[in-house]
Formats: sequence, C-alpha cells, structure tokens
Amino acid sequence: MVEKCLCEAGEVLIFPCSGGSNCGQIANQAAVQLTEEGIGKIYCLAGIGAHDSVMIETAKAAKRVVAIDGCSTACAKRTLEHAGLLVTDYLDVNEEGVEKVHDFKLSLEDISSIAGKVRERLVRQ
Repeated sequence: MVEKCLCEAGEVLIFPCSGGSNCGQIANQAAVQLTEEGIGKIYCLAGIGAHDSVMIETAKAAKRVVAIDGCSTACAKRTLEHAGLLVTDYLDVNEEGVEKVHDFKLSLEDISSIAGKVRERLVRQ
C-alpha cells in the first residue's frame, strides 16, 4: 500500500530552484511531476523574490511550503525565508547524489528519484 500525503494540492506549495544547471532543472521538473500527480502545486518563486504581496500571502496560507534547491547555494530556500515564509519541507538535489553539471541532458531517473524523495517527506510528516 502506498501512503499518500493527507494535504490537498492547494495546501502544499512547491517552490523549485529552476537554476542554470542540470540540478536546478531537475528540481523544477520534479516539482512539475509532483504537481501533475496532485501531490502539491508548483508556485512562482520569482513572484516571492519580487515581494509580490498576493503571492506571499497565498504562500503563508499554505499548510506546507516545499523548497527544492539544485545545490547548496539554497536560492529557493533563502528566497522564501527572506520573504518571511517558513519552509516546512526541504530538499537539495545535489546533496541527494546528483552531480551538478552545466548541461541540460536531464535524467528521467534523477527527476523521478527527487520527486519520490519529496513525496516521502510529505507523507512522513
């Protein structure tokens, strides 16, 4: 039996890095996959960084704020925290064993693995 997060997609907002490396793009694609599965909803990190008040208030109302960063620079997490948001769930793609390179030949296996690890964290808590 597969456990499922008890939160609804609108209650779980996912903010991926989307940076300029394979790891940033894997973070983004994992967020897309989780959104398509109904696990959460990808949300606009750039809008948070721009301090859009409506986006920040929407994010503050979420039960779970998920940051998926590509590397230890932690741009997604730091952007959310800078805007006063509490990151409830965090994952760094590079720390999960994906080597950071600057090509964009993304591994579907890596994307699925990262999405799976985020999914597991959402189920556990």
